[in-house]
Amino acid sequence: MLSLSPADYSAIVLTLKLAAVVTFILIILGTPIAYWLATSRSRLTSVVNALVALPLVLPPTVLGFYLLMAMGPTGPIGQLTQALNLNGLAFTFSGLVVGSVFYSLPFVVQPIKNAILAIGQRPLEVAATLGASPLDRFISIILPNAKPGFLSAAVLGFAHTVGEFGVILMIGGNIPDQTRVVSVQIYDHVESLEYTQAHQLSGLMLIFAFVVLLLVYQFNRKQSQVNHVF
Repeated sequence: MLSLSPADYSAIVLTLKLAAVVTFILIILGTPIAYWLATSRSRLTSVVNALVALPLVLPPTVLGFYLLMAMGPTGPIGQLTQALNLNGLAFTFSGLVVGSVFYSLPFVVQPIKNAILAIGQRPLEVAATLGASPLDRFISIILPNAKPGFLSAAVLGFAHTVGEFGVILMIGGNIPDQTRVVSVQIYDHVESLEYTQAHQLSGLMLIFAFVVLLLVYQFNRKQSQVNHVF
């Protein structure tokens, strides 16, 4: 039986809130990036692909460190917020959102880009010859046919944000009810030798990750079977 503390529940709520906000932003931001990468013939696509995929190979603490420096008083983001008379982003929920968007971007861009590539250029070229604008082609062709990619992107972006630790700790620290998410709460329990509480939260994270991946794979499998039939 679970015996979670108020701090555990607070961390869970904050984590879900962060993941929901970040996923929404990632879909809005990642869709045009994925569309451009899938359709553009520019030489810059390789550079942009590498930049987007960088968080996959870069240690989270390295990314978190540079983002923290950028958000600091002397960093470009920090100076911009000061010039606009806004609060700093370091060690705030807003800072966690910014860091999480950077860190989870490839998990959203790649599925959408692959879904668009699977459609191919032929339907888009036919629509263009019929007078469809780029926006019309996106709405009438890409969105309906790339729905599995968008769903996978949303699920993976959400799940990846839930499981973040290194970037979160570097940018947000460990402030209760503000930046202490589930992964940091688990770290706190282990540091305090509270292994029972750590087991409970870790078990929830394990089950969540397994269920998410299972649903994604089953959905992709069913879509593959449907596409094969047609």
